[in-house]
Amino acid sequence: GSHVIFRGQDLHADLKDMDWVELFVFGITGRRFTPEQLRLMHALWTYTSYPDTRIWNNRVAALAGSARSSGTLAMAAALAVSEASIYGRGIDIRAIEFLYRAQKHLDAGGNLDDLVSRELKKQRSIAGYGRPLISVDERIAPLLALAHKEKLDQGPFLQLAYSLDEVLERGRWRLRMNYAGLAAALAADFGLSPREYYLYLFPAFLAGMTPCHLEALERTEGTLLPLPCSLLDYQGPTQRTWRHHNES
Repeated sequence: GSHVIFRGQDLHADLKDMDWVELFVFGITGRRFTPEQLRLMHALWTYTSYPDTRIWNNRVAALAGSARSSGTLAMAAALAVSEASIYGRGIDIRAIEFLYRAQKHLDAGGNLDDLVSRELKKQRSIAGYGRPLISVDERIAPLLALAHKEKLDQGPFLQLAYSLDEVLERGRWRLRMNYAGLAAALAADFGLSPREYYLYLFPAFLAGMTPCHLEALERTEGTLLPLPCSLLDYQGPTQRTWRHHNES
């Protein structure tokens, strides 16, 4: 063909100078973002790229390598399980949805203390606040430093996220804002809807997956997390003789 149209623009003329993340979010939203916003979007991916096989989705990528599956299948499977409701994309969607609900609640004359109490009574947690293993999230400081450098740390949703953090801190819950809460607030300040935010975050773990997969490929096949039969506590039927369906 003569040309390619991407969101109403000529891909090889109008969009030829875009980097990949810029093109990716343009495809999702149909909107252009400032260089400062794009640098923060890059960082949101970079700061989540942990090349640690102990992380659940990276383990899938590594197991695929240990089983000598292809790299494409390894990454696809690892990204698929990244939809986890506690650590992965599920919590991200709930975090940004809660911020939008909280802002709507305030706009209607409500207060955050009532909203937080009601949310915790109903859900027993608030997406974007608290962490299962440790109370401090090591990704927050560098992301906030970058947001400050790019003058993107004064948006209304980020201020709302801080206010929620204060309510939870002074209450008996002692929950603090985690990376999901901070990232969701920044995304909301960029104008991303929950669906747009979800699609933008889809590859966020990807850079940390490939080292895990490659490391497993360099080791002996089948040696990642080997599970000996002696560790299995099977309590089902005992060993049975297979009988073909034609036998009587």
